[in-house]
Amino acid sequence: MDLLDLLGLLLLAAGGWLWHDSLTAREIAVSATKAACNSEGLLLLDDTVAIQRISLMRDGEGVLRVRRIYDFEYSDTGNDRSAGSIVMLGSRVLVINLNLPNTPPRAVLH
Repeated sequence: MDLLDLLGLLLLAAGGWLWHDSLTAREIAVSATKAACNSEGLLLLDDTVAIQRISLMRDGEGVLRVRRIYDFEYSDTGNDRSAGSIVMLGSRVLVINLNLPNTPPRAVLH
């Protein structure tokens, strides 16, 4: 096995790892997005997220992780579409942005 074969094998292994890691991160992103939409009384349309950007970023401990930004669409009535996004660092959710309008807190009646 020469150096070029070894390099090809390493690239193939790295691609396989990235593919598997991306599937795992996407599943986590869909679950977190569904939970966020449910907590706000919204519907996650198509029950999916779509990758917008992928890059490398260091976490709080200085470890280099894959950062992924996914877009998704949600609705409050089922008749409209609004855009949102979720940012993942490795398998951890950093931010879920629902782009909700600023509404005053609801009054609690006793």
